[in-house]
Amino acid sequence: MKIQRKNAPRTKPAVLTRLTGSGQPTVTYALIALTVFMFVLQWIPGLGITQRFAYIPALTIVEPWRMLTSVFLHSQGGLPFHVLLNMYALWLFGPMLEGMLGRGRFLALYLISGFAGSVGVLVLAPFTSVVGASGALFGLMGAFLIIQRGLGGNSKQLLVLLGINVVVSFIPGIAWQAHLGGIVGGALIGFVLMRTRRPNQKGLQIVLIAAVAVLFVAIAILRILSLLAPVG
Repeated sequence: MKIQRKNAPRTKPAVLTRLTGSGQPTVTYALIALTVFMFVLQWIPGLGITQRFAYIPALTIVEPWRMLTSVFLHSQGGLPFHVLLNMYALWLFGPMLEGMLGRGRFLALYLISGFAGSVGVLVLAPFTSVVGASGALFGLMGAFLIIQRGLGGNSKQLLVLLGINVVVSFIPGIAWQAHLGGIVGGALIGFVLMRTRRPNQKGLQIVLIAAVAVLFVAIAILRILSLLAPVG
């Protein structure tokens, strides 16, 4: 019996198989779970999660990780409205894009777009503080639009949805700068993916995606230097 148990194939629980099996949007599920978990932590008194990890441009030079950690935090005003709206958008776009791109490229797109959103805030509104996944989500929409048009798909509905979100971006209290940075970052990644679709271009694709990330890092550094430069 011991030998049979040792040699028996190991099977995953049914729930785990559904979440992580081949073809499942595992990264999308993980991003949603992490974001919701962080939102719960934000409400626990004494932890100071929002204060520790929100993006404050003035702290970029000493705590640059905030440019990414802020993507997983959300406003606590209006209770869960902000996080629910963003996670619903991720639930809609995430599985489609993750299925098209694969887990690694999808995660890179999400994180680079989120970082680009923070760069947008640093460049255009350096004296504010922001939280939220909106920059990353606008990046997903920007990439999806480029890919859809490149493949000849119908992007009319996406354009309408994107237009609505652009209008909403200008409601007071919403960081449209993060939206702008995110959509530019996502569109650039989408352009790279469309131009490097052939199997023999995988290496070039990785290099160009990394180049997009480096571009936004360079923009952030130049903006920081300009803010630190003495006036006059």
